Amino acid sequence: MDVDTRLLRYFAAIAEEGNLTRAAHRLFVSQPSLTKQLKHLESQLGVRLFTRSSTGMTLTDAGHALAARVPPVLADWDAAVSQTRSAARVLRVGFLISAANDATQDIVTSFGRLRPGWQVDLRQASWSDPTAGLGAEEVPVALLRLPFPGQESFEVRPLFTEPRCAALPSAHPLAGRDEIAFPELWDEPVIVAPSLEGTWREHWLALSERDGREVRVGAVTERPDEFLSAIADGHGIALVPACASRFHARPDVVYVPVTGVSPSEVAVAWLPDAGDVVADFVRCCLDVTRSRRTGCGTRSG
Repeated sequence: MDVDTRLLRYFAAIAEEGNLTRAAHRLFVSQPSLTKQLKHLESQLGVRLFTRSSTGMTLTDAGHALAARVPPVLADWDAAVSQTRSAARVLRVGFLISAANDATQDIVTSFGRLRPGWQVDLRQASWSDPTAGLGAEEVPVALLRLPFPGQESFEVRPLFTEPRCAALPSAHPLAGRDEIAFPELWDEPVIVAPSLEGTWREHWLALSERDGREVRVGAVTERPDEFLSAIADGHGIALVPACASRFHARPDVVYVPVTGVSPSEVAVAWLPDAGDVVADFVRCCLDVTRSRRTGCGTRSG
């Protein structure tokens, strides 16, 4: 039986914290997502690893047995992966869909010139992980959007900003407008991602710009296709980066610029002390985005 190392990392965090909420915060994932992954691990192993109560999570006998063995297993695995990738000259880069827009390929090309023989393994993360793999240390560097949960724990450099627009069903009364003032959308239900909490939630719901108006959630979706279908079916609207009109174009969804909301900011983030190879990748990100207007975004600073 094969078990994903991510499940073991999640298990270890819950065991050490003794609390799902604290473990989810530490891993930079949503609590529902963490609970789902724990159930998946227990199902694979065929045992209960924790007893759950109002005071937290307590390891069962089986859980104690696994907790004693997981840390050295993960340490050995991390060392093996690091040595293997260094020998193969592969840099793994996490990213959220459309994060760096049209700049991504230019960044990879620039890195290849700076580090001949090295390859970039781009790893797309789901919307349930706004850290794009950094939180679980699955990647040493990532292209993502600010703010993201726990970003104070990482090195971060903004790359560029782009306006936000409203994604609406094509039959929506405002779909034919050239632009929409944000207050006109305050009473609309909103489609959200499962990771939508903390500063990430505040930004994508534009809470600071709602004048205290309560948000109504129309649906929770994890993948782009589910997200767009929920909008097209009239379950709600969403604020999205302006480039979504190019990366997620479909006839039943319309993208209209919104005034009165802050822009979306794209950044490169990396693990502290990640090394010279990551530093070179970051340098390429900064150089490429500084020298051009990226996709539908504009340069930052």
